[in-house]
Amino acid sequence: MPGAYLIVRATVADAADRPAFDKWYQTEHLPDAIKAFGATAAWRGWSQQDPSVHVAHYRFPSMEAMDTVMNGPIIKGLIAEFDRCWAGKVTRTREIIPVAEEH
Repeated sequence: MPGAYLIVRATVADAADRPAFDKWYQTEHLPDAIKAFGATAAWRGWSQQDPSVHVAHYRFPSMEAMDTVMNGPIIKGLIAEFDRCWAGKVTRTREIIPVAEEH
């Protein structure tokens, strides 16, 4: 069964906030999200074209696993923690991408 990806794109507009955001995401948020989501893999990075853009990818084994996380209390807790730390400084969007083909 094909998997799915959650892609979170965050814009950290103030360059002065980027080091703290990067450290927080690395040491707190990414490990917490992987554990909470039960993600099979995760990675993140900063855009080369726009240094204010940070993108994180979380791989799920199936759309069903993704739906369970996205429609349950797990994601709400992570969103609340993100907002507590970064509300007003970082904007973000989420995309759900089902795997159509994989080699």
